Amino acid sequence: MTGKARGFGREAAHQILAGGSAGLVEICLMHPLDVVKTRFQIQRGNTDPTRYKSLGDSFRTIFRTEGLFGFYKGILPPILAETPKRAVKQPSTFAKARQIIQANGLGLQGLNKGLSATLGRHGVFNMVYFGFYFNVKNIVPVSKDPTLEFLRKFGIGLASGTIASVINIPFDVAKSRIQGPQPVPGEIKYRTCFKTMATVYKEEGFLALYKGLAPKIMRLGPGGAVMLLVYEYASRWLQENW
Repeated sequence: MTGKARGFGREAAHQILAGGSAGLVEICLMHPLDVVKTRFQIQRGNTDPTRYKSLGDSFRTIFRTEGLFGFYKGILPPILAETPKRAVKQPSTFAKARQIIQANGLGLQGLNKGLSATLGRHGVFNMVYFGFYFNVKNIVPVSKDPTLEFLRKFGIGLASGTIASVINIPFDVAKSRIQGPQPVPGEIKYRTCFKTMATVYKEEGFLALYKGLAPKIMRLGPGGAVMLLVYEYASRWLQENW
């Protein structure tokens, strides 16, 4: 293998390890807020007696009824998405995937349910998030003081995550409605991304497309900053030591 090829392979390994570490840390720290956000998004209207009345009420209710681990439900799929090497160690996850495939197949009503909304959510978020971060990062002067430089990067990451969250949340609401329980058992009401958005808007109003915005910002604002900081510092450490 030539030196150029070895250099390229090492750089690719750095990117994968740094990116995987950043995603894993962000998920482990911020996942409880994602659970709360999703619970808010699948609520319909104000008539459900079991609905969460506020952010504080949702945390209290989940902790009281489901315990501490209730805040970490569904954490394995995002971890596996960020760190694929862990997939071989999580056959519980594979069993659930097999159940979904056996019941509904691989299509848009099975394992790929909500695919269009998920693509829209991630596409819009990443476009705004990384576009804002790297453009603003080049404008705001670098500080020689390590503490101020840390705060500079954290602040830009926080702003990036917050702005991207505000812009992409209608896709997030659509995804939660499509993948979550349907209003009438056995009847599929939420099928496609934009049709779901239109239905939510028509039946529940414009603000319903922004359900779960507070916990989403609380997660992806600081979470975005954490992810970028872990990525940058892990990447630098790998370059200096490997």
